[in-house]
Parts: sequence; structure tokens; C-alpha cells
Amino acid sequence: METKISTLTKEVIIGHDHPVVMIGERINPTGRKKLAMSLESGDMSLLQAEALRQVKADAQVLDVNVGISGCDESALMVQAIKAISEVTDTPLCIDSAKPEVLAAGLSVYKGKALVNSANGEESKLREVLPLVAQYKAAVVCLTMDDNGIPTDVSTRMKIADKIVNEATRLGIPLEDIIIDPLAMSVSSDDQAGLGALTTLAQIKKNLGVNQTIGASNVSFGLPDRPIVNSVFLAMAVMKGLTCPITDPTNWMIRETLLLSDLMLGKDEFSMNFISGYREQYPEED
Repeated sequence: METKISTLTKEVIIGHDHPVVMIGERINPTGRKKLAMSLESGDMSLLQAEALRQVKADAQVLDVNVGISGCDESALMVQAIKAISEVTDTPLCIDSAKPEVLAAGLSVYKGKALVNSANGEESKLREVLPLVAQYKAAVVCLTMDDNGIPTDVSTRMKIADKIVNEATRLGIPLEDIIIDPLAMSVSSDDQAGLGALTTLAQIKKNLGVNQTIGASNVSFGLPDRPIVNSVFLAMAVMKGLTCPITDPTNWMIRETLLLSDLMLGKDEFSMNFISGYREQYPEED
């Protein structure tokens, strides 16, 4: 099961038989005042610098979210996509809760984009999935619906099945569907991590599709969050995670994913891990 996303000059393949693909999460103004202010003013230089910083840290895909209250998010998304494309040919994940923003981004994107996101809500099935089919994009689908985010694995699986059935009915190939089983904070629910991991395993077994997850959610409210996220990511890769949305500039996270690939036989002669380590610690050469 291979999900392929691309620009005009670069293709990224996501699959269980391939190394983990990091989707860089840092182009998001939520909680980041400087980035939000620069985007509001129409200055794309900080956004471009953030894109390049993540690419240098080996992000293979860049998630692009420009949701700022009171701004024309559709226009801002178009500006952001064009600005990032000026400095890197890395494929993009167009991220918004608003279908009209996704449509605006898809209309100017050159290549095959990843859309973030759809879910089991009737409005999202009706408004987002047809856009994905129209532009022949790939799509992240969250296991939530009009009743919210379920805690039990069986309900999450039912939502995943519903999304897959509707997407394939619209002509979206199975390989272009990426499921996010939703990691929730273990500080408020000590079963949340296990629930996400079990859902990952069930989706891989029953649907075979690629999977993403926002790993930082699991550690919310806890101390020493990077190590919590790292342990969760290593376990998630074993269960079927192929393309986490995470911070590639955090070496602990990046190292964890490189070592996960190495231990699963996806890093020939350990070259990716050695290369990444040398980039991180050049003074030791």
C-alpha cells in the first residue's frame, strides 16, 4: 500500500515497506505569535525560513496551516503555498478545517497534495472528500464523527470503515487514504495511548492503509514531553504508523524514527541513521 504525493519535481512514497515519512508540523500559527503576526502582515519570510529549517531536518512533507482568526484564510493559504514553493520542492500537506480553504490551496498546488483533513462527520464526508477526488489528492482522515472523538477502538474502526467506503465510492483509491486514529492525552486518560496503539494495529490489519498521528497530543499536560512522544512514536511505528505529523527539528523525535526504521530493517547498512547522526553532531567526525 503506497501513498504517493508530489510536487512537479519531487515524489514522496509513504508505505509500510518504506522508511517512516516525517510530516513537519511547524508551519502553524497556533500558539506562535511571531509566525501569526508575520502571516497577518503578508510577510512570508518567516514561513519560508520555517519550511527550510524543517526540510534541513529531513521532513519529507510539510504541513501548512495558516488559520488565524479574522484573516482571509483562503487567500493566506494560496500565498503560503506559493511562498513555500519558491524555496523548496518538498510536497505539501494542505491543512485546514474549512473546505473552502482546502479548495483554494488545491487550486494552486502544482503536483499531488495531501489534504488534512476529513473525518466521519457528515459535512466533511460531503464537502471534503469530493474535493480530494476532484483534485486527485491524498487525504488524512480522522476517526471522529458528529458524536465527537470515541475512546473505544471498535467505534473508531467503524468510523474508519465508513470513511473508506465513502471515499472509494467517490473514486478515491484506497492507497490515497491515510487514517489518523487520534492520539489523546494520557494525563487525562491513562488508556488513551493504548487505545491509539490498538487502533493503529487494527487499521493496519483490517484496512492496510497508511496511517498518521499527531504524536505531541499524547504528552499534553506531562513533564518531559519529548521523551514521552518518542516512546509513543516508536511503539506506534510497530503498530502501523507510517507518516507521523511531528517536529523534525527535535533531534530526539527524529532519532527515534530513524532508529525505528533501523530496527525494522528499513535502513540498509544503517546509512540513514549514521547520516542523520553526523548531521546532528558534525564535531564528532
